[in-house]
Amino acid sequence: METIPAPDPDLDRRIAARLKTLRQDRGWSLDDLAGRAGVSRATLSRLENAEVSPTASVLGKLCAAHGLTMSRLMLMVEDDFAAWVPERAQAVWVDDSVGFRRRSVSPPAQRLAGEVLACELAANASIAYDQPPRPGLEHHLLMLEGELSITVDGHAYGLLPGDCLRYQLFGASAFVTPPHSGARYLLFIV
Repeated sequence: METIPAPDPDLDRRIAARLKTLRQDRGWSLDDLAGRAGVSRATLSRLENAEVSPTASVLGKLCAAHGLTMSRLMLMVEDDFAAWVPERAQAVWVDDSVGFRRRSVSPPAQRLAGEVLACELAANASIAYDQPPRPGLEHHLLMLEGELSITVDGHAYGLLPGDCLRYQLFGASAFVTPPHSGARYLLFIV
């Protein structure tokens, strides 16, 4: 039976602080970032003050505005590089609004090109990203359980256990599960 690490209770606060620092380092006002990311100024203010947790969709938009992958953002708020990452130390981020759970199995590091995420998406869930955080970002998605429909740059794919989808992101993407099944998958990012 899989041991599921608990979500990090301080992670939202650290994400909030990092988002505020990223915006301020660029000299952007909340209105500037709202225009670039397509997220309301009020939502940005609440996120930066850790009054609300970011959803996967909003975090994706903010990462795209800053030219970062979500995992790179998480690296900025997680601990330093470690060669051995026991499961109990793997950062977990949850978006309860869509039933998405992301565990950083092999977190990004300055000297390593790739990373691995263990993801779970509830039944009848949908996450859409308007643009990639970095054009050409390479993904290798390995389905472990369930069913998942993925649309990448206008091409739709239906994935079942054992299937692998390899792609580079240049445009919008969406992850959707059917009403009768969630999905569990590994995402390798290079």
